[in-house]
Amino acid sequence: MTLKGEGVTRIVIVGAGISGLCTAHYLVRELASAGKSVEIILFEAEKVPGGKMRTICEDGFHMEWGPNGFLTNKPHSLELVKELGAEERLARSSDAARKRFIFSGGVLHRLPETPPAFFRSQLLSLRGRIRILGELFAPGPPQGVDESLGDFARRRLGPEALEKLIDPMVTGIYAGNPDRMSLASCFPLIHDLESRYGGLVKGMIALKRERMRAGEKREMSAGPGGVLMSFDLGVQALTDILADKLSDGLHLGVKVDRVIRREGKIMLSLEENGLRGEIDADVAVLATPAYAAAEMLGPLDSSLRGALAAIPYSAISVVALGYDKKALGNPLDGFGFLIPRGERRKILGALWDSSVFPNRAPEGKALVRAMVGGVRAPALAALPPAELLELVRSE
Repeated sequence: MTLKGEGVTRIVIVGAGISGLCTAHYLVRELASAGKSVEIILFEAEKVPGGKMRTICEDGFHMEWGPNGFLTNKPHSLELVKELGAEERLARSSDAARKRFIFSGGVLHRLPETPPAFFRSQLLSLRGRIRILGELFAPGPPQGVDESLGDFARRRLGPEALEKLIDPMVTGIYAGNPDRMSLASCFPLIHDLESRYGGLVKGMIALKRERMRAGEKREMSAGPGGVLMSFDLGVQALTDILADKLSDGLHLGVKVDRVIRREGKIMLSLEENGLRGEIDADVAVLATPAYAAAEMLGPLDSSLRGALAAIPYSAISVVALGYDKKALGNPLDGFGFLIPRGERRKILGALWDSSVFPNRAPEGKALVRAMVGGVRAPALAALPPAELLELVRSE
């Protein structure tokens, strides 16, 4: 595996999750169109490609390890699907996906989708709702400071909105802590609204006017913008298609544990089935979590290793549960629910997958996925499967 053709540039990509597969796909496309002579090799430590985009099919249930789709307001995803010729396999989420809930005070509160519905909602106290109105008069951002999302929410929306709206939103996206997340880095659109328009309400009004002038119509939504899309048999369809197209250069079950430089070349140390080897590369791409990249780059650059190792990660375990619909007291008409930190529950929330994509469960059945762990309770995410199942059932 160390030999390559004369004049051929070898690019080695470590990690065959969605990032590594897309990197390889676009490199093949762009370099081929430019007439470049390139060899692209992907190494994946697992026996299957796709990373966290994996779908398990069992007894008619289609269970996702991680994400359950993508949003149409991000055009690159749809463009990739079209380029791969996979449009016919797309599955659009049901209208129920617009209905999102917060569990607070022992009750599921539907997130309001219009200003009148917001002020009728009992999710926030009257004082909390009035405080949000004061967003129009909130002070501007501190200068020269990388403000956290938590500090931003307190300044513009108040502590109750942070607790019952922002904190669960961050849980659903990052499983993180809003006080440890940069507003500009993690939520750049919110940051830009304040920077450009002076506030969230002013920004949303201005954007609505701009869309109206452009002839666009867009309804408000309790969730992120765009329509949630997936595939007929789950999100793994996308990574399977990519992996199939890249199969000539894709090597599964191969772990890369070290990257060094030798005689002007990048050398990668490999392990496969207990056997060790190495491969040289002109270019190496590490499409792995930061902590994995830190270990590989340690011999090459200790300072870079330290910086990568310092990036925090929130571990999450996902527990999938199948039910008879008749046995459920709740019709599960919605996307699911999230739980604020102050409720002190052992799960972060749950997704009603078969309500969002009805083909995820057999007729008469319901599929629910509960999330455990995150920055709130990382130890719970590491529990053995049997204990995780018991914990989720008890919640």
